[in-house]
Amino acid sequence: MLAGVELGGTKCICILGTGPDDIRAQVEIPTTTPTETLSAVAATLTGWDFAALGLGSFGPLDLDPASASFGSIVSTPKPGWSGTDITHLAAGRPFMVDTDVNGAALAEGRWGAAQGLTSWAYVTVGTGIGVGSIVSGMPVRGLGHSEAGHMRVPRAAGDDFAGNCPFHGDCLEGLANGPAIEARTGQRGRDVSADDPQWSFVAHALAAMCHNLALTSLPQRILIGGGVAMGQPQLMPLIRDGLTASLAAYGAAAAIASMDDYVAHPALGDRAGPLGTIALAHMALTASRR
Repeated sequence: MLAGVELGGTKCICILGTGPDDIRAQVEIPTTTPTETLSAVAATLTGWDFAALGLGSFGPLDLDPASASFGSIVSTPKPGWSGTDITHLAAGRPFMVDTDVNGAALAEGRWGAAQGLTSWAYVTVGTGIGVGSIVSGMPVRGLGHSEAGHMRVPRAAGDDFAGNCPFHGDCLEGLANGPAIEARTGQRGRDVSADDPQWSFVAHALAAMCHNLALTSLPQRILIGGGVAMGQPQLMPLIRDGLTASLAAYGAAAAIASMDDYVAHPALGDRAGPLGTIALAHMALTASRR
C-alpha cells in the first residue's frame, strides 16, 4: 500500500491506495499555518499502513538531494511557509518529493492521457500557471524544477494589459492565469462571455507557451488542464490554431500528425494531483528496492 500528500495553497489532500482503481482513503485538510496543517497531515498518516510516501507540493521547492534544505518550500509568497520542510512526513519510509504539477504530469503518464509516451508536458491554468515537463519519463531537473509558467511570451497585437505577476509583470502567468483574466475583464473567468475578445489574448499567450515547449523540451503531447482551461471550451481551438500559425511548419511541427491530439486535455481531471502523489510513491518504492 502507498500513501500520498498533495499540499496545495488552500487545501491538502492525503490519499491511500495504489492507483485510480484502488483508493482506500482520502482526507482533505485546510492549508493554514505549517504547524497546524502538517500536524494534521502527520496524524492522518500515522493511522495508515503504507510502504512509501509521495509528496507533491506548491513551490518553489528545493529538490537538490545534496542541499541542506532538500524537500523544503523556499521563497514562496504564501505567508509563513518559506523554509518549511515537508519530508519529515515520511517518518523514515521511502519517499519522493516533487512539485504538485510534476506529480500530476507523472500521473497522466502512468494512468492518463500520456500513457505510452516518453516525453510530455502537463499544464495547469488556474489561480497560477504550472508546467510539468517530463523528458524520458522523468521531470526536468537542473538548477531546480521548471517554472515555465513564468516564461516570457510575445504579446498579441492590441493586448495592452500590463500583467499582474508580482515578480515579472507580463510573463505567461501574469497574462493568462485566473486573476489576470479577472483583472482584464472585471469578472471571474467563469462569468466572462465566451466571445469576449480578451480570450483571444489569453489563448495567444498559451499558444506561445506551447510553441516554446514544442521547440525546447520536445514533448510528444501537451496536456492543458486546470479550472480556466477546462471551464472555457473555446480556448483549446484558439490555442491549437495559434500554435499551428506560430510554428509555421518549422522543426517539430512536421512530427505533429494531429494538433487535436498534440494539444489536449488531461484524462484524470482533478484527480491528477492526488494521484500524482501515488505515482511519486510508486517511484520511491521502486528506487528503495534497487
